[in-house]
Amino acid sequence: MTSARQIITLITDFGLQDVYVGIMKGIIAQVNSTATLIDLNHQIPPQDVGAASFNLLNAYSYFPKGTVHIVVVDPGVGTRRRAVALEIAEGFLVGPDNGVFSQVLNQSPMIRGVELNNPQYWRSSSPSATFHGRDIFASVGAYLAGQIPMEKLGQWIEPESVVIQNNPGCREIRSQTGQLMTVLGEIQYIDRFGNAITTIPGRYITSPKHEGHWHDGSASGWSLSFRNIIIPGYRTYSDGKPSEPLALVGSHGWIEIAVNGGHAQYQLRLSCGDEVKIQFALK
Repeated sequence: MTSARQIITLITDFGLQDVYVGIMKGIIAQVNSTATLIDLNHQIPPQDVGAASFNLLNAYSYFPKGTVHIVVVDPGVGTRRRAVALEIAEGFLVGPDNGVFSQVLNQSPMIRGVELNNPQYWRSSSPSATFHGRDIFASVGAYLAGQIPMEKLGQWIEPESVVIQNNPGCREIRSQTGQLMTVLGEIQYIDRFGNAITTIPGRYITSPKHEGHWHDGSASGWSLSFRNIIIPGYRTYSDGKPSEPLALVGSHGWIEIAVNGGHAQYQLRLSCGDEVKIQFALK
């Protein structure tokens, strides 16, 4: 049976057209040929740290404790930004200290971490100014998965020194009597199917304990507004009419905008950062 700490996942913005991902895997294999490599996503939009952070958030909890997650979405590569390895309860995070681990750290705080400044565990003591994924992160991740103690990889860093981006959230609007009427949020990610995932947690819809304002999944209980468009809320994609927009709680736990049999991003001209809101039919 493979040890959990022998599992390495990869998230990058390298795409699949070039050899960059394969080179990282080659470096990992040179250091630790027994590691199990799992590709999470190599189609992150170029330099989109927020998209990488969202993808990692929605994946890390599904892996065995001790898994090493390498994330290389690094617009500051070659600059003074730090390279880090961080330990959390579920495993280890390896990558640039640029906020890419923000959403995971907000959910699972860092236990300890190091700045990766010991070149003994790099591929080269003179790393490229443009490819730290190859020269630092792949190598360090492979050593870490091979049970190398963190303290050998570099100097300890304080949790409060790690870059945490202000992740988009949501805001509640209540009536004068305190009843929840509206939740405001924004689009944080658009997936391959064109579904626009918002920053509004699905608990506002699915929890029967949510202040008595929950509903049974029918369209009558809530709706989502985008610009001047009212989008009805449903439980599944197929509950809506073909080619018409709908809102629902996705498998990731967030409310999203979709189109039954279509592409919500193209049809509605959606972009990350667009404001949305859900409204409740209060009784």
